[in-house]
Amino acid sequence: MRCYAGEKIALFIDGSNLYAAARALGFDIDYKKLLDFFSTKGRLIRAFYYTALVEDQEYSPIRPLVDWLDYNGFTMVTKPTKEFTDATGRRKIKGNMDIELAVDLMEMAESIDHAILFSGDGDFRSLVEAVQRKGVRVTVVSTVQSQPPMVADELRRQADHFTDLTELVKDISRSPQSAKNEPDFSKAQSILYDDLNEKTDYVP
Repeated sequence: MRCYAGEKIALFIDGSNLYAAARALGFDIDYKKLLDFFSTKGRLIRAFYYTALVEDQEYSPIRPLVDWLDYNGFTMVTKPTKEFTDATGRRKIKGNMDIELAVDLMEMAESIDHAILFSGDGDFRSLVEAVQRKGVRVTVVSTVQSQPPMVADELRRQADHFTDLTELVKDISRSPQSAKNEPDFSKAQSILYDDLNEKTDYVP
């Protein structure tokens, strides 16, 4: 991870994408450790976390995660999922957060030096290029160690730096101790994100 002392940093976390990448690598994210780790890399201005919510249920399984992150230093960006039926009559749920992430990153570009994007979605290539023209360095965090790789080749090429999630495992993974002190969000994430009909595998 290439960060410089004193540079202003912002994190942009595509929740479903990061969950899928970590699951493919066989570990769970400790979000407090993640925030603490990046707080040591520069002046952390903001940490955005993007996720859809199933609002029509009496209890959304991911709501405890959203509330905990909201109280522990993350800026939560959420919107309701949309349910539809495809041509074969199967129920599908959609909850894409790409537009919200893109708007926030463009707005923050004037206030930061370094954007760290937790996603492998190739649709973000043009966004990365646009903020680079504004003088912002962009690091993409995803993985090529999974089968298939979770990051699109065009996004990886466009980024100033690419950090494989495997390089961060010791710094951001849940330990037995943190599992005792914090709620276990992996089950809640799997309930929501496994139902979402979004791309999560990005083959170069």
